[in-house]
Amino acid sequence: MTEPTVLEHVRTNAGPTLPPAPVRDILERAFAEDAPAGDITSQVLIPAQARATAVLNARVPGVFSGATVFRDAMQLVDPATDVDLLVQDGQAFDAGTHLARVSGSARSVLLAERVALNLVQRMSAIATRTAEFVRRAEGTQARITDTRKTTPGLRILERFAVRCGGGANHRYSLSDAVLAKDNHLAVMTGGDPAKLTGLLLAAKAQLGHTTHFEVEVDRMDQIEPVLAAGVDTIMLDNFSLEELRAGVALVAGRARVEASGNVNLGTVAAIAATGVDVISIGALTHSVAALDLGLDVELTVG
Repeated sequence: MTEPTVLEHVRTNAGPTLPPAPVRDILERAFAEDAPAGDITSQVLIPAQARATAVLNARVPGVFSGATVFRDAMQLVDPATDVDLLVQDGQAFDAGTHLARVSGSARSVLLAERVALNLVQRMSAIATRTAEFVRRAEGTQARITDTRKTTPGLRILERFAVRCGGGANHRYSLSDAVLAKDNHLAVMTGGDPAKLTGLLLAAKAQLGHTTHFEVEVDRMDQIEPVLAAGVDTIMLDNFSLEELRAGVALVAGRARVEASGNVNLGTVAAIAATGVDVISIGALTHSVAALDLGLDVELTVG
């Protein structure tokens, strides 16, 4: 049997849409960096009255993310630019697919091109990579999630792209939930594991009842003391497959179980099969290569 491709398994609904205000802020900062005083190349080479029609063309297959970001980038430069989105966020596409069509002032289209492409290429790469991880975890209960290993200033876009690929989002920021990691535990306990449960209970008592509490462990003997504190999620960090199975059995539904560390496309299926609830993967966002999309001018008039 031929192995299904990522395009046959991707979800087509990215969930909540991107809020316009932070997207506009990202775009304004990007254009201030890329064209602080305009595009002098187009100003000296392209007549002011010239009009252009161009298509956003997929040179490789993938999963689209950033449709509205692409549109907003074009229209922030020139509100009169017409953008027809031909493929929606979360939709899979083949090489050669026209993803969007743009028409307007040639100068405006050329000025907006690089910022628009940079963002949509990165977002689509993240969506495509996420979809592949999701596909490999199919048939299990494990959810594929991102981490805070995002590009500074672009987290809202990159996390939206993860959802476009069928993944889920971990805590958005340090302000959203408690996640006690190995360094926190080392400082808290001073190396005395007998203190762990009491210290976690004291910390939990400071929180509101809706605040999620997660603790990372890197040894089996830490699991029971952490569970005794009534945490919501326990993260098994860099556990072997055998240890993950044993950890899931030991937790026995008393908390959500998250696996982290040593997760790649070659290992994720086996990790998911251990029975964990969540698999967090920094590589969804921190090490993707831009997807090969191009803006090809079809017609210039004037």
